[in-house]
This record gives sequence, structure tokens and C-alpha cells, in this order.
Amino acid sequence: MANSDYAISSVREAAILTGSYVAGTVIEQTHRQNQAVILVSFTKGSLTTAEIKVDFSPDNSTWYQETFQSVTGGTATETLGEHQIGASGNYRILIPIKDRYIRVSTKGTGTVTNSLMAIDLIQGEV
Repeated sequence: MANSDYAISSVREAAILTGSYVAGTVIEQTHRQNQAVILVSFTKGSLTTAEIKVDFSPDNSTWYQETFQSVTGGTATETLGEHQIGASGNYRILIPIKDRYIRVSTKGTGTVTNSLMAIDLIQGEV
């Protein structure tokens, strides 16, 4: 489904996770959209955890990983971000965007037996 202010795309069909990051479908977003919602359907199986990372690009060539910030005193520290999931369920992750391309990658830690993850990405404007 898509219109000028809302689009949903499949990033990853349900599949077993691997021990290394695997990128899903690269999504190109339109100029009017400034919010992404990542919808994750996760079955833990024998995994310890699953990780998700989100990368952004202006040209579909040079990628910039989502960054998290912590502030202590007057110092802001930036860290490359990862989202960690430790239990089966359906998750909703909100991310502000203003980049042309978005790439979501996943991996599992531990034994991948009976694990599954599917990801959709909704883009819209706030």
C-alpha cells in the first residue's frame, strides 16, 4: 500500500537468522516522508538474542549506521546503534528519517535452530 504520505515495504520475508548480519531489501523513500516504523516479527527458537541494525544512504553506495547518543555532564558520546531483541514477539521500532535509502540488517546470536524473523518497514510523515 502506498500514497504520498504512507508506504509499507517488505524488507525481509520470514527466515532463519544467521550469525552474521544479512541485509534485507534496500528501501528508497520519498522526499515527503520523515518517519520509519520497523515492524519485526520474531520467533526466538534456540537463539540467545537477535540484533537489528539500520543504515542510511544518500546514494545507495555510502552507508551510515544509525547512531545512538548518551550525554554525561556536558559531553555527548555517539555510538553505532543496534537494536537487541531477547524474546519472541512482534516489535515496533520508530526511527526518524531524512535519507533517500534505508537498509535493515539482522543477525542472531547463539544457536539459530527454530528462529525466524520477518521485517516490514512503514514510511510516512509526522
